Amino acid sequence: MNLFLLSPLHALKAYGISLGMLLIMGGCLSLLISPSAANAQTTTNRSKVIVKNNSKQTGIKATRRPNQSLAPKNSSLVDTSKESGLASDLSSSLDFRVQRGCIKTDSLDGNLPARLGINDPVFFEFFQNQTRSFFSELRGNCIPYVVAFGKRNRFDSLSIMNGPIRDASTQILTFTPSAFGGFLTQEDRLQSQSPNLLEVELSLSDVLYDAKKVGDILPVELVWELNSIVKQLYPEDSPTTAINANQVRLIVDFGDRDRWAQIWAVEIMNTLSQEVLASAFWVDRNGIPGGFFTASGESIERSFWTNPLSYRRISRGVGSVRAGRAKAPAKQAGQAPVTVQRWRTHMGIDYAAPTGTPVFSVANGKIAYIGYNGAFGNLIIVEHPGNYRTYYAHLSNYNVELSVGNEVRRGLEIGYVGSTGRSSGPHLHYELRRDGIYIDPYSQSIQLDLWSMRDSDSGQFTRQLLLLGSLPNNE
Repeated sequence: MNLFLLSPLHALKAYGISLGMLLIMGGCLSLLISPSAANAQTTTNRSKVIVKNNSKQTGIKATRRPNQSLAPKNSSLVDTSKESGLASDLSSSLDFRVQRGCIKTDSLDGNLPARLGINDPVFFEFFQNQTRSFFSELRGNCIPYVVAFGKRNRFDSLSIMNGPIRDASTQILTFTPSAFGGFLTQEDRLQSQSPNLLEVELSLSDVLYDAKKVGDILPVELVWELNSIVKQLYPEDSPTTAINANQVRLIVDFGDRDRWAQIWAVEIMNTLSQEVLASAFWVDRNGIPGGFFTASGESIERSFWTNPLSYRRISRGVGSVRAGRAKAPAKQAGQAPVTVQRWRTHMGIDYAAPTGTPVFSVANGKIAYIGYNGAFGNLIIVEHPGNYRTYYAHLSNYNVELSVGNEVRRGLEIGYVGSTGRSSGPHLHYELRRDGIYIDPYSQSIQLDLWSMRDSDSGQFTRQLLLLGSLPNNE
């Protein structure tokens, strides 16, 4: 995988143009992530761009100056994984926690897992057997690592790299517990191939406030998604001077005609110090839609599943609504009939917005229904992995390119706000259902697998942090 800086070209936004020819003309060496296990990716890019090789080392490298931090002060999602010591002060009752670092090779005492808090003699024996050749190929003065723990400090996953250098000789080992007992190992190496992952740098102010500029660089379906990610990572009330001093660094797969484009990593960085202020990483998941997680393992997915519009205000939530009045018979002869208020249950969230406001799919899926449906009016139902469905009702119109069976991705414009069906004014009626049962996505008591880190996701998560995230400081 080789990561380059992309410069915006308004005239070259045509998909289908191969990037390989452009790389050959520029004489750029590229590296492709090629895991020996699953999740290998072999594709070409759709966007023609000017590419500048900025370093022989690939990946995101950020040299941090602790005294020059411009990190937002009020963000609960700011990356807090850069701990100075190996020991964590976090409570053992936390569901998921992450440690990152780079242990100096001259300080190794033979029991690396114990240094990281994994006190399991069975795992230590397995680790020793799997890493004999790994430790003979170390490069540099430290070993980058990411380790994750689950409930009650249960070991979830460990990823280690054979040095703080990303090139064709880079090796990453990921260890995870097996569901059938024992442990599993996955090895990843970087090989010289045409890339499908590129590094893109954008101004933070453009990402927040100028969708057109971002759309000149990224595929249109990624613009809404990137804006939503950054707004969760970075407080909107931050001073303008701080916003102007920061940039957004992305790792992006531009996709092709057979595969959706995908953002794999987002880092908000200070332009001067190159300090990482906040970050998020995409994790593909089996059986359910993939999701974004911060470097500390915190999911930011709930916000995506509750935001099918860029502009909106919630005009009605779940509960009872008026359904007209009816006359009840008089209790005694000679008395007038009593008028009573009738109520009906309102399942779903209503987002008030002007007619014609674009509506986006909240996640990847397939069109299960599109058409007029009684009280729903013009309705689109999107089916997602894991038996989830999302409903978009009262639309004024649909994306003309959609039909039943079409695949859609998160951020794709599928319809437009309207007031069709049983509606008192222009708004979007949105529902999330699983196995046909309605779920209130705003209820804090509901914790779906959609927005939580599963045990089976942990190994890919720690691997992604080493492959795509900024390398941690020496310890």
